[in-house]
This record gives sequence, C-alpha cells and structure tokens, in this order.
Amino acid sequence: MLRRRFMTASAATTVSLALGIDETPDRGRLSMADIDRVRSRVARLDGHFFSVGGGPLLDVTVRYIGRLQEALSGCTYGERVEGALRSAVSGLYATAGWAAHDSGDLPRSAQLHAASLQSALLARDGAATARAWSNLALQARAEGRHREAVQITQAALGTRRTRQDPRISALLHARLAIGQARISDPAGAARSLLAAETAYDRAGDEPGPAWLGFLSPAELSGLAALAHQAMGRDDRAATATAQALSLLPDPMRRQRALYGVQLAELHLAQGHREEAATALSVIDTSSLDSRRITDRLAALHRTLAA
Repeated sequence: MLRRRFMTASAATTVSLALGIDETPDRGRLSMADIDRVRSRVARLDGHFFSVGGGPLLDVTVRYIGRLQEALSGCTYGERVEGALRSAVSGLYATAGWAAHDSGDLPRSAQLHAASLQSALLARDGAATARAWSNLALQARAEGRHREAVQITQAALGTRRTRQDPRISALLHARLAIGQARISDPAGAARSLLAAETAYDRAGDEPGPAWLGFLSPAELSGLAALAHQAMGRDDRAATATAQALSLLPDPMRRQRALYGVQLAELHLAQGHREEAATALSVIDTSSLDSRRITDRLAALHRTLAA
C-alpha cells in the first residue's frame, strides 16, 4: 500500500512538472496567448487520462484548478479571456470528476461534475455545458438513477449547441441509448443508437472539441455494446465490444483495458469460460492506474479461479 501511494504521488508530481502548472501567472494581465497555453495543458491532461486512467491525475487536476482560480482572482483580463478561462476550469473539473470516478470515489466525482456545470454556465459556453450535463447523467447512471440519467441526457440533447455539434450529439445519443435500455425502452435505445451513428457520420473530418478526442467508431461500438448488454443481448454486446477493441488506436490504453474487461465479463455471462480467460490474458494493465478497471479485473480472476 505504501509503495502504491509513493508511485501514485511520483506520477502526479511528474505530470505536474511536465505540464508546468506552477508557471501559470496569478498576477498581471492575462492574454489569449496565456489561454492557449492553458488549453494545451488541459488537452495534455485529458491525453494522460485516456492513456493511463485517472489515478495519478486527480490531485494534479484539482491543483491546476486552484491555480487557475488564483489567476481569475488576482489577474486582470478582458471578457473574452475570462470566458475562455472559466471554460478551461469547467473542463478541468470534468477531467477531475472522471479521475475521481476512475478511483472509485463517486461522491467526490459528483461534486466535481457539479462544479464543472457551474463554471460552464458562468463561461456561457454551450459545449462545456453539454459536457457537464452529459457527465452528470453518467453520474446518475453510476448511482443507479437510470431514469434521471435519461432525463438529463434528453435535456442536454435539446440545447442549441448540441444540435449544432454532431460529435456532442453522437456521444449523447449513444449514452442515451444505454439509459433507455436500462429503463426497459428497447425501441428508444435502438432509435438513439441509430441517431448516434447518423450524427457521427455527419461530423465528417471537421475537428471537434479537444475533450472529445476519445470519441471514435471504436467508442461508439463500445457504448452500443453497453446498450445491448442492458437489453440482455450479451452475444451482440460481445460482438460490439470485440469490434471496439479492433478499432481502438494504440494510445487509448485505458479504453483498451476497459473494453477488454467488458469483453471478458460478457463471455463469462454467457458461460464461455475459455473465451473469458483468453480475453483476460491480453489485457495490459502495466501502466494503468484505474481502480474502477482493476477491481473489475480482480473480480473476473476470482470468478475464473473458483
């Protein structure tokens, strides 16, 4: 346990130093050049999450939020800079919320996602607001409040920014399908999965928000698998999960481990123990720091060993 804490602390320190968080000014006048540096650091934090999970990132992200709040209090800036800075804070709260979720701390995750929404509203940033609502819907789903999760997602889909951004729309429709499946609305889930595919196809090659860098055909397949699983279609869920794994780019190590665990769970649910063992054998957790994933992985090993 002590060694684990030391390793996590070392990783957090390394990430903090690499991002140059302490270099963020807390006095003087801020310009859009400063905002560009902040955005770059936020994007790199998100990249670390996709690669290694949330373990070492929670403290780093919360510390950076504090640094940016000091800048908001101690610096001077124009209206445009203020909005951009508050949007960045909203994004950091969202990342911190995911890191807390990955670490198994749902109460703290809920607090951070609520703070993300507050900052997004202060920034008047439609994309950040949609992201925060989406994360709060996921929070509700994680806590078993499935009907509330559906209602939150539907509200987010009704916003103008969501209608204008096909990538955000695709993500929300895919997550809505999972919620609908869990409240026994298979027809609604099917419509939402189709809407997610249609929206994603409409996005084309235009760049989307940096925080949506994880959204890809692989992710949509993985989310569709969760919807099929919730509807009791474990065979279709396993096929979709295998497709997600085949499409994932190499840097997405966290997602690869997550979907590897998901595939093993689905095989086991169908009584396919050998296939489950094979799926487990190729999961690489050597650089992963996600209690959410490692706990599920340990449960699978215990079941197979029983």
